Parts: sequence; structure tokens; C-alpha cells
Amino acid sequence: MLYRSTFPQDLFSEIASLQRQIEQFFDLSPASIRGLGRGGFPALNIGHTPQSMELYAFVPGLDPASIEVAVESGALTLSGSRADALSTGEDRATVHMNERFAGQFRRVVSLPEDVDPDGVSARCQDGVLHVSIRRRESAQPRRIEVH
Repeated sequence: MLYRSTFPQDLFSEIASLQRQIEQFFDLSPASIRGLGRGGFPALNIGHTPQSMELYAFVPGLDPASIEVAVESGALTLSGSRADALSTGEDRATVHMNERFAGQFRRVVSLPEDVDPDGVSARCQDGVLHVSIRRRESAQPRRIEVH
């Protein structure tokens, strides 16, 4: 456990830390594609094109093989774990600030009804996981010829 002073030198960082702890306790991460969450790991960017839904997860330092991507019951789940970068032996450092997430993570995103669960591809490059989910052909916009 970290030593905390009765009178913190940086009140705003203490408030931000308390907010993160409350969010983790109540798991206030977004459960929808239209969610407004922040502070979860991994950070997500989600958007769509006429042909697909695109998700980018920022996972620097993680081995791509350690990340699980699953689509089930209308939801996309990203899960895995990140090791603690701080030493755990006898020479353990006194930690003054630790903002890097370590431990198990799980992010769940609700999927729109028009995506094809069989059309999912995922690749990880330079610490960015890109998941693309194809939309059903019937849901894609098409131009109708007028004769």
C-alpha cells in the first residue's frame, strides 16, 4: 500500500485518483457503442463505415497473443491481462505515482443488429488492436437505378 499524507500536496491528483477508484469499483465503463466512458483499459475508439464497424483498442506493450477477442450474443468482448511493470522483489521501489494499468481487463461493447458475427477480423500492430466487423449485405446502403 502506498503511503498517503493527511494533507496531499496535489489535491487535484488525489481527486482524480479517487474518481478512478470509484469508476473501477462500480465498473462505469461504457456498455454501448454510444458510450461516453473514459479511463478504462484499453482505451477504445469506435466508429463505422457503410460496410463495417471499426474498433481500435490501444494496447501498448501487450503481446497480441495475450488478447482475447470474442463476439457473442450481440456483444464484442476484449479481455486479457497486463503484467505490473514495477519490481516485486526485495529491491522493490517506493512508488510515488503509478498511472499505468496492470492486471486483468475486460471491455464489452454492444454491437448494432446489422453486423455479421461471422465477418470479424482482428489485427494488432504497433500497440493498436484493430477489430473490423462487416455489416450484413442487406444493411449496406445501395444505389437504386431509376429508369
